[in-house]
Formats: sequence, structure tokens, C-alpha cells
Amino acid sequence: MSVLPYHNEPLTDFSQESNRRLMSAGLTEVKGRLDRLYSMVIGPSKVLSEAELVSTNPGNPAQVIGRVAKANQTHIDEALRVAWQAFERWKRVPGAARARYLYKAAAIMRRRKFELAAWEILEAGKTWAEADGDVAEAIDFLEYYGRQLERLSQGVPLVPLPGEDDTAFYQPLGVGAIIPPWNFPLAILTGMTSAAIVAGNAVLLKPASATPIIAAQFVEIMEEAGLPAGVLNFVPGDGGVIGDHLVTHPLTRFISFTGSREVGLRINRLAAEHQPGQRWIKRVVAEMGGKDAIVVDETADLEAACQGIVQSAFGFQGQKCSACSRAIVVDSVYEMVLERVVELTRDLKVGSAETYEHQMGPVIDAQAFSKIASYIDWGREHARLVYGGERETNPNQNGYFIAPTVVADVEPGSKLEQEEIFGPVLAFVRAKDFTHALQIANDTEYGLTGSVYSKRRDRIEQAREEFYVGNLYINRKCTGAVVGAHPFGGFNMSGTDSKTGSPNYVLQFMQMKAVAEQYS
Repeated sequence: MSVLPYHNEPLTDFSQESNRRLMSAGLTEVKGRLDRLYSMVIGPSKVLSEAELVSTNPGNPAQVIGRVAKANQTHIDEALRVAWQAFERWKRVPGAARARYLYKAAAIMRRRKFELAAWEILEAGKTWAEADGDVAEAIDFLEYYGRQLERLSQGVPLVPLPGEDDTAFYQPLGVGAIIPPWNFPLAILTGMTSAAIVAGNAVLLKPASATPIIAAQFVEIMEEAGLPAGVLNFVPGDGGVIGDHLVTHPLTRFISFTGSREVGLRINRLAAEHQPGQRWIKRVVAEMGGKDAIVVDETADLEAACQGIVQSAFGFQGQKCSACSRAIVVDSVYEMVLERVVELTRDLKVGSAETYEHQMGPVIDAQAFSKIASYIDWGREHARLVYGGERETNPNQNGYFIAPTVVADVEPGSKLEQEEIFGPVLAFVRAKDFTHALQIANDTEYGLTGSVYSKRRDRIEQAREEFYVGNLYINRKCTGAVVGAHPFGGFNMSGTDSKTGSPNYVLQFMQMKAVAEQYS
């Protein structure tokens, strides 16, 4: 049976009452399954421990979503041993057969779409649309990477030499650590894990501490899909307890990480140090942060630009590495764009993510709440706070809610213009002209996403060459990369430019072997 051509998973149209009923039913179902204990998974064993990680609802911190057993260093040692045993068997499974496990998992996710979105709404504070999009992207990764592995399994085209049989093919690396973020708790986790697995590797999955229950659902899905024991090992835990041990362990062949700049750099440094008994240079795939900008000139469709700014800045409460953190607008239309952005921002409804009508939910936890609040206070003191700034006075009781905030007249090079906030705070920066706007946009240590709104072809071409980001969007928002269409990854301190959702991503978990046989 041939595999159908790849296509993106459709998003759910919640304007249809039937879909709203399905989503409500999903929330009701999940609420009946809260506060359960999930085991570690090491090979065929479900493992408990004395310590537990408790996950709560960021919109209602008193509500426990679930609990997971915490791994310690001994668990990591055992999981690595078991994973290497599984790897010896898994690497021999033909590529097309490995891909079918991903297709089966995608079918299960599709069947459980509303339930999985409900987990994200409750555990991560995603609104209905954001949660649905995250689940759809997870399905996309499974379908896409399976097909890419089938393609890569055909071997490498070479120029043959007379009298020789010259071939090259890809082999998996071994056993690696998968360390995903909390902000796309199913999509990014699924993409990182499935790409490594379908390439023929075995992995230890250490989920984000804020969203381990969604991760546990993924592990159950892969088990239901029939993935052999030991290929995917589930080891939740504190980074301070197991993180360094996992990264530095001589049996760890690769590390795939998505998260903050600080942690990513630490992983890169620790992984580079050779350990006794280590037989390889560890491969690190690290996607980190961003300080993304939307540039608007005087020729732009200003209404489209303002819509794109608001959507990019405040979708999922600005908790995306691709979020628009800076609107850099040329002087002649600066006040006009600022005024319209404030009008659109004022229309956003903030509240429980469980309510369909809300466009913004809570930020992820108390630490994020405090950090974001400190940036708002800085903006109020050093620039012009034109909208927002309000936050819940007792967030530990009522939820971590922060109003969408717009700060104008932010100076290039200042704290608010340079540092990643990861929250619903938008800095407006005035530029003298288009070239100056690009200079401001490039003047950070990051280089992940950016957008340009302009009708002038010469400026669009200038941006193509000079706007130094891994993902540049012209006359559209700077969030919402689509698997297969927008290979995603950034430059500079935004990471290793891994280009998720691209034909090359799976290659990062493989190595090429060339064989030349001379005829006698």
C-alpha cells in the first residue's frame, strides 16, 4: 500500500457549533482524569519513585492536572543501558517500517484531537485555537518526518567511478536525549522525538517540568502505536538533578534541546567536554530564543501590518520564541500604527483558556509572571506605557494572568528592546527610514524570525538579503511556521538553525556512510 502525498492537518473551525461541542466534550473528559499519577517508562517497565513532579493549571493553580514520577541519576543510567539494547534491534528495522509507526501515531492523535487539545488548555493555558494548532502541528511532524525518512532510506545519489560500486547511505547515531520546551508541549516534543526515533535512534525523553502530563499522553500514544519497548524512554525530572548527568553521560550520543539561551549554551558547553569512555563527539541540536521584530514602512498595508503585529505579539500570551517582541516602524507612520495596534489590543479578551471567547489565557507559572511583570515595570519607568500593564494581584491563587501590554518610544539598545521577555509585552521602536529599521532589527544577539510589511520591491529584496534571521516573512505575521512550507530555525544565539519541518531535519539524527567496492 503506497503512502499518500503529505498534506498539512486541517485546523478546526470553531465557528462551527458542532466543533465547539466536541471541544467542550474533550474538556469534560479530561477534567474527569485529573490528578492521576504517571510512571516513568524505562524499557518495558513502568517505574515509580519516591519523588513526584506535580503539574498544575496556570489559570487555576489550585487545580492539579497530574503527577509524574521523578527520575534520578540512577534511573538515567538504567534508561541509557536499556535504550542502547533497544537501539541494536531498532536500527535494523527498515526505514519504511519505522515510518509506519509514526503514521499510526498520527492516526491515533487525529482520533484524540479534542482530548489532546483539552490537556493543553488545562496544563499549558493555551486557548482553543492555539491548542488545536499545536495538536495539528504534532500530527504534521509525524506524517512529514515519516515520509522524509522513507526518502532518505533510498540512499544518496553519487557519481559512479568506472570499475567500482559506489554507494552511500544514512545510519542512525545511537541513543540521545530529547529535552523539549513547555510552550509547544505536544508539537515540538513530538517533532523532536519522532524525528530521532524514525531515523533509527533510541531516546530518553525528559519533558518540560511545566507540562509533563501532555508528554505522558504522547508516550501512551507511541505505546499504542506499537513502538518497541526501550526505543522511547520517559524520564521526567528536575533539570538540576538529572539534566547535567544526562548531557554529560558518556553513553549519550546526541542531545536535542529547545528552550532558553542560557540552558542551550550550557548544554552545548557540557556536551563538548569529552568524558571517560566516550567514543564520539556528541551532536547537539539546540533551538533557543528570539527577539523577533516586525518592520513596517510607509508604503505598507497598515491595517494588515497592525493585525499581524497584534497576532504575533499576543498569540499564546507572547510565549513563543517566534513572537513579535518589537514593532519597528518608520517615523512617518509610527503614531498611526501605534494607535491602531492599541485599538486592536484593547479588543483582546483575557481570561480562562477554557472559555472559547478568550483570545489570551494565563502565562505559564509564577516565575514567568514575575519576570514579565519586571519588564512591564521597567517599560513604565523608562519608556511610554500606552496600554496594558495590569496583572493579577494574587496570581498564586487566581492564576497567572497579565494583560497584553504595549510600550512605546523604546530606545534601540535598551533592555526592553534587546532582551527576550517571553510574555505579552510589545516594544514599539521608531526608525528614521527603512534602512534604519533593518539596522535596529538586526542589532540583537538573536536571529530567529522577522517580518517586513512593505509594498516596495526594492525594500523587500533588501530585507531578503539584510534582515538576518532564519525565518523571514514578507507581508504576513512572524509566527505560525507551517511544517513542510516554512523550515524553522534561527541564526546567532537563536540556536543551531535546525530547520524543523524541513527535508533536512531528520539528517541531524543520522550520519552518512560511504562504501566503495572495486570490481576485480
